[in-house]
Amino acid sequence: MALQDIRIVLVNTSHSGNIGSVARAMKTMGFSQLYLVDPACEVDSHASALAAGATDVLGNAVTVGKLEDAIADCSLVIGTSARSRTLSWPMVDPRECAQKLVAESASGPVALVFGRENSGLTNEELQLCNYHVCIPANPDYSSLNLAMAVQTLTYETRMTFLDTQDVQPEEDDTKYPTSEQMELFYEHLESTLNETGFIVKQHPGMVMTKLKRLFNRARPEDQELNILRGILSSVNKSTKQNHKD
Repeated sequence: MALQDIRIVLVNTSHSGNIGSVARAMKTMGFSQLYLVDPACEVDSHASALAAGATDVLGNAVTVGKLEDAIADCSLVIGTSARSRTLSWPMVDPRECAQKLVAESASGPVALVFGRENSGLTNEELQLCNYHVCIPANPDYSSLNLAMAVQTLTYETRMTFLDTQDVQPEEDDTKYPTSEQMELFYEHLESTLNETGFIVKQHPGMVMTKLKRLFNRARPEDQELNILRGILSSVNKSTKQNHKD
């Protein structure tokens, strides 16, 4: 079932009751994979009480120290963002978000990431996501609590999933790199650009941030990423040879 490969990731949640309410919202929509990134509270009796009949989701929740660990094996990561950032990122609305999650979860794990109750996700965390999703709430009063946001997006995703059950999907054998593979590529790219002098270590500016946005928007396939890594390795080899000469 595709919904089982869609994980809900909560980052640095402050209140245990919110975790319990999220578990309840998830289970009502058929989701079960909950990841907690560096929670600022314990999953306690208050969480269990608000989870109601979803204590199994709480009991199976995976706790990790950083967002990278929660999404390492995911080929698609969508982060929730309530406001525009200095550097814009590819945006989707809730229905587009649902379509992308359902389509790609058929071939492996994907993640929908929610930030802190008071401040959301940091810019660094949002840069780990392929897309950002914003719920188009009333601009005069757009205050959604964490469980409401999870309920809204999981509802949209469930409806999209149910719609696909009556439609024979077209076969698509496209393979995308995982979040971990993309991070290794970015490390390789940055070290190469430092090596060639394109990035000045003392004044790196926004080069890597803009390049991450470019490649996240382009979403290279596995084979394309292998080509890019091969190009970087070729540059590394040439640079080392020049240093010897």
